[in-house]
Amino acid sequence: MNHSDKQKVWVVSVDMGYGHQRTAYPLKHLAFENEIINANNYQGIPKKDRNIWQSTRKLYETISRFKRVPLIGEFSFSVFDRFQRILTFYPKRDLSKPNFSLKKIYSLFKGGWGKHLIEKLKEKPRPIISTFFTPTFMAEFFNYPSDIYCVVCDADIARPWAALKPKSSRIKYFAPTKRVVERLKLYGAKPENIFFTGYPLPLENIGTKDLEILKHDLACRLLNLDPKKRYFHQYQILIDKYVGDLPEKSDHIFTVMFAVGGAGAQREVGYKILKSLKNEIQNEQLKLILVAGTRERVKNYFLNCIENLGLKTGVEIIFNNSIQGYFNDFNSALRKSDILWTKPSELSFYTGLGLPIIIAPSIGSQEHYNREWLLKLGSGIVQQDPDYTNEWLFDLLESGWFAEAAMEGFIEAEKRGVFNIEEIASQPPGFPL
Repeated sequence: MNHSDKQKVWVVSVDMGYGHQRTAYPLKHLAFENEIINANNYQGIPKKDRNIWQSTRKLYETISRFKRVPLIGEFSFSVFDRFQRILTFYPKRDLSKPNFSLKKIYSLFKGGWGKHLIEKLKEKPRPIISTFFTPTFMAEFFNYPSDIYCVVCDADIARPWAALKPKSSRIKYFAPTKRVVERLKLYGAKPENIFFTGYPLPLENIGTKDLEILKHDLACRLLNLDPKKRYFHQYQILIDKYVGDLPEKSDHIFTVMFAVGGAGAQREVGYKILKSLKNEIQNEQLKLILVAGTRERVKNYFLNCIENLGLKTGVEIIFNNSIQGYFNDFNSALRKSDILWTKPSELSFYTGLGLPIIIAPSIGSQEHYNREWLLKLGSGIVQQDPDYTNEWLFDLLESGWFAEAAMEGFIEAEKRGVFNIEEIASQPPGFPL
């Protein structure tokens, strides 16, 4: 669907880590003037508003990095994480009562936090699609005149994702999993305002609704992930049904991508992987991609690791000063990657691209639930000792497990989230959905 400027929406995010911006990136083509607005860092933002946003961001990033400090780091993070923890789903019960964090957010609105942003958007009222809950609350609080949508970017969510008074709220939700749909109902959101769309995966990795790019990449990936043809021998019919004919040869060498989080946490794991796989890299048995994102200090850390190990080729670093440039480079490299190794952030949903996920340790309550979602799907495996990656990685590869995980992710995870979101958001106000 080609959107004219009249049909386009405001796509809103926040630059706090990568998660919310990565979720917004595939929706850029829906955005007015193809611009994604960062609610905490837009042109003309009042200093008072910026300071409130910055204090939250700095606290999270500091504690995420501090978590690596033995004993005291874990304790400090656990105290912080209690404010964003996700309560048990069972027994099913009314969880609509707002918690302390949510009440604090709304108290700041009374002081004017967010009013400037919403007044600017009111100048050209059009639907808002936000990948973070706070801007949607701001829009409703300050009486925004058009539709308000919130894209959820985790497999399960804490109470602050739903409005202070959810039963009367008009905020609509795009849910990536069925669990999020049911969780929002427990939080009091109206069922008619909740849409199971799946997570918005990047169009450059999908193609059209027919998934032609995704299927091409998965076909090449399967050849690398099942060198002994053990999965093929058992499930050839499944491959034929969902992927189609495979080429005679993959278009790339067996490739593992390791991605650190937005706060730069877990970069030391990257060094351990690199060190363990040194011989295999030198012997051209695989390629390793290390994702530094927009963090120059992480890039420099990886460069030093590569130099110290004396590696000349076989290792690539993904780094870009621009967040949009980083996402573009990342998505491009992902097309010729066979395994994604990452903490269970929003990248968990990229298993829908037919990617097996090696799950690094979780950071935060929501990542724990993303981890559980991957394990239930059968497309993720908890990382084993990174110091011995060269042993367990190839054992799993030769068993055909990674090929099976790639197919599980592709079949079980919803892949057309961006198209589903576009279809719903493009309907005129009052249109029955």
